Amino acid sequence: MKNTLYPVFLKLDRLKMLIVGAGEVGCEKLTFLLKSSPDAHITVVAREVLPPVSELLEHYPDVDLNIIRKDFEPADTEGFDLVIAATNFEDLNRQVRDAAKAHGALVNVADTPALCDFYLGSIVTRGSLKVAISTNGQSPTFAKRFRQWLEAILPEETDALLSHLKVFRDQLKGDFETKVKTLNDLTASLVEERQNQQTW
Repeated sequence: MKNTLYPVFLKLDRLKMLIVGAGEVGCEKLTFLLKSSPDAHITVVAREVLPPVSELLEHYPDVDLNIIRKDFEPADTEGFDLVIAATNFEDLNRQVRDAAKAHGALVNVADTPALCDFYLGSIVTRGSLKVAISTNGQSPTFAKRFRQWLEAILPEETDALLSHLKVFRDQLKGDFETKVKTLNDLTASLVEERQNQQTW
């Protein structure tokens, strides 16, 4: 299967997100989002809310998180840019999707790739570096293991390296093309040096 997905990085502090469902699936989605984007604006609608969902407010006291305990209604999706259907009921998830699409939102339906406009991939973060991983909905488990592998091999000093490269880039003279060539030459020499060390 060809992967035709186009990866983007969203500024969730500029968007409004709705999660319908606050059970294990909803909690997992919410935890994932807050860990990666603690400045997001998120509303949760659910009849029942697991304690871990409420406890997230303690871990992220400054987050804009609104938890509404009620049955879902189609009107709940109005005004949101992104909607996640994360209930344990397939029919209800479809209702959430249909309502969200009618209001112009992009939708993710948990464990139902065919109904999704976007996926929540595994993420590796090292300071300013953020790597998103997607298997096109085929195997979240593989994405998770690959994330763990990347986390193990990426050094903690990665962010410091990026900071140094930014300082170096800011000091470069010339146009954009010249700066890119200089940085490419510099980083290529670092890779070659590393490979030579491994050879010996």
